[in-house]
Amino acid sequence: MVSESKVERQGVGALDRAALLGVRKHTEFPKAHASDTVIRAEGVTIRYGDFVAVKDVTLDIPDRKVTAIIGPSGCGKSTLLRAINRMNDFIPSMTLSGSLTYRGADIYAPKSDPVDLRRRIGMVFQKPNPFPKTIFKNVAWGAAINGYRGDLHELVERSLRQAALWDEVKDKLHQSAFALSGGQQQRLCIARAIALQPDVLLMDEPCSALDPIATAKIEDLIDELKSQYTVVLVTHNMQQAARVSDLTAFMYMGELIEFDATDTIFTKPNQQRTQDYITGRFG
Repeated sequence: MVSESKVERQGVGALDRAALLGVRKHTEFPKAHASDTVIRAEGVTIRYGDFVAVKDVTLDIPDRKVTAIIGPSGCGKSTLLRAINRMNDFIPSMTLSGSLTYRGADIYAPKSDPVDLRRRIGMVFQKPNPFPKTIFKNVAWGAAINGYRGDLHELVERSLRQAALWDEVKDKLHQSAFALSGGQQQRLCIARAIALQPDVLLMDEPCSALDPIATAKIEDLIDELKSQYTVVLVTHNMQQAARVSDLTAFMYMGELIEFDATDTIFTKPNQQRTQDYITGRFG
């Protein structure tokens, strides 16, 4: 049972003017620090109008690990991912009940700042979405508008190096980002997220639009990023989840069926539905 203090957040789905306009509120989100759990969901249910997309999900996402969320299309995995940094706020019919916290602070508390939250919890989307700007400005833009006081050139180089892209673009930083290949654009989007110096990186099927070579580069990058970031990855590709993640959550019809170490999920799951999905009997 969810306590009365974790009541349904009515109106969360209404477009948040502060988030859209970049207006700052007083935020209670703590700074990153050593902790076993970064994101905690307790009894989280997400509805779009009368439709229940996510039902009573409880799980802990640990620090400096890659957590994969797998499951068939429409099972609620992307909805759950977007709830972590309040991207669902832009859907007017969305409501959330239960408790969703980031380092102990309520993500949906009335005084929480979605803009600050999204700086701390970055997101990489399914398809590369570079800005219609140069490569340099794509990486520097977010930090610049958020008042970054350091050396932007150093920040851009560091972010591109972390995204394993620097050697490929260092001589064309002032060319359009659209001149890059799809895989390079996706790594550019990762560099753009890294430039905001987040604590958590959410990735919503980041390789689904990429060829196998570009996919392999992104997977190698994810493995490197977990030494500095907590990564939450939604993927349809079970082999990818097995290769890059430390923990795996299997969702079906909006419910969390099983959450365990990736080796356990793929070799000796506790639930028959997990076994059936892993072996291709449905999905």
